[in-house]
Amino acid sequence: MFKQLLLWTLGTFILLQAIQIDIPKPPKTVDPTKEIQAPKEIMSMLETSCYDCHSYQTKMPWYGHISPMSLEVKSHIKNGRIAVNFQEWGNYDEAKKQKIYKGIAKTINFQMPMPMYLTIHKDAKLTKKQRNQIKVWAESHIKEDEY
Repeated sequence: MFKQLLLWTLGTFILLQAIQIDIPKPPKTVDPTKEIQAPKEIMSMLETSCYDCHSYQTKMPWYGHISPMSLEVKSHIKNGRIAVNFQEWGNYDEAKKQKIYKGIAKTINFQMPMPMYLTIHKDAKLTKKQRNQIKVWAESHIKEDEY
């Protein structure tokens, strides 16, 4: 009985490997002039805590290639890049930038980086002070009257 259960589990795991989510490959060249511009300290925090999902500089972990975890990881990266890709910032119109700044100010204190991500990436954890710095920076770019 145990042997059958083990074989079924192993077979299911192997079949799951055929199910993959494709994340778009980064372009061959990324125009550095399109990347978001922010003070050095803010850029450092964004790069450490946000760029894995919100840029082309994703450092795919080993478990990001093994289903079922790969489904979750790649889905987060794909959706993160759709929401904002800091390396494509120069391609966004002002309305989209305003929406992103507002989103950053709203989510930085409780949703980003995602708690699930932080369980494995301890270096991405932001202190309360760092979260506040990012929030103040984002809020300083919001133009309430226009958008």
